Amino acid sequence: MMLGFSLYGMTIRMEEAGVSVTMLLLLALFIGFVACKELVEGWKKAVFLLASGACAILMNLLGGDSYFLLLYFIVYEILSFLRNQFEIAPFFYAFPFLLVARQAPMELPERCIVMLLLMVCYYQHDFIVRFYRKQTMEDTLLEQRLKKDMTEKEYETKIQLQQNLLKSENQILEDRARLSQTLHDKLGHGINGSIYQLEAIKVLMKKDPEKSGAMIQAVIDQLRVSMDEIRAILRKERPEKKELALLQLYKLCEDCNEKGVKAELETEGDISLVPEKAWEVLLDNAFEAVTNAMKYAKCKQIGIKIVVLNQMIRCTITDDGKGCSEIKEGMGIAGMRRRVREAGGTIGFETQAGFTVNMLLPF
Repeated sequence: MMLGFSLYGMTIRMEEAGVSVTMLLLLALFIGFVACKELVEGWKKAVFLLASGACAILMNLLGGDSYFLLLYFIVYEILSFLRNQFEIAPFFYAFPFLLVARQAPMELPERCIVMLLLMVCYYQHDFIVRFYRKQTMEDTLLEQRLKKDMTEKEYETKIQLQQNLLKSENQILEDRARLSQTLHDKLGHGINGSIYQLEAIKVLMKKDPEKSGAMIQAVIDQLRVSMDEIRAILRKERPEKKELALLQLYKLCEDCNEKGVKAELETEGDISLVPEKAWEVLLDNAFEAVTNAMKYAKCKQIGIKIVVLNQMIRCTITDDGKGCSEIKEGMGIAGMRRRVREAGGTIGFETQAGFTVNMLLPF
């Protein structure tokens, strides 16, 4: 562009063009410096800005007031640059109005209109547009952080679910091993002794019936004692309903995850306060709700949340499936209602934005 202006000025006579080659070259330099200013960042902009300002001043000195509008432009360019570097206040954008008092070919109202238009354009760009750009950038960064947090939370939840499931399975294996060891220690010797006595009775039965009868009675008494010990051991070693229910719920979520549906179990409050009867209702209804969601809802996520409140238990089972406009109560939902009603609680269903089962049980 600079070269084109210069060549044009050299190829025509001065009186035909109405402008000298020097002025054309200065104008080309001015435009080039303004364009180059937009290609650099930081204080490098100041170099091209000063160069373009020098060109504008030279044109005003050599060409007269015909180029006074370039001064308005340069002043606002300087303000815009300072705004980027120092965050100057908006009222500074009114200071260039002092230049309208300078004599120029245009009338004062026209100069005011030009200055007002420049002020509005630069104010909008430097404050309003920049504010929304900054807000958009912050929103984008916030969205990225939220997505990252959600991904990390999802990963942590999956790991926690696996750990809880593994812990529960290990606990059951430990209970089984302890039960086996206890049965061996408590009953092994007694049962072996009974077997030896029965073998001896078989030999003595014909030779000494009276002694054989006494030994048989002793074996019977010993086996009765062993049965009582078995009952006592099983009562003592039987796992709590809470542990079994939680394990089954974790396993239910794990099965859903394996089938491609993200399922999570969340608990709040003191879970140990939940009675066994309530666990039976929660577990049966959770299986029914999740089965229905997997079968009919075409969902991608299922959430099970159990909250222990003051004398109440709230359980919410949600899915993000297609929902339904009307609930058709079949055997599944009827069974859920019956179980909750027998436990003295209430149950409700929400069909907007998926399907939700809300249960409230006393304890």
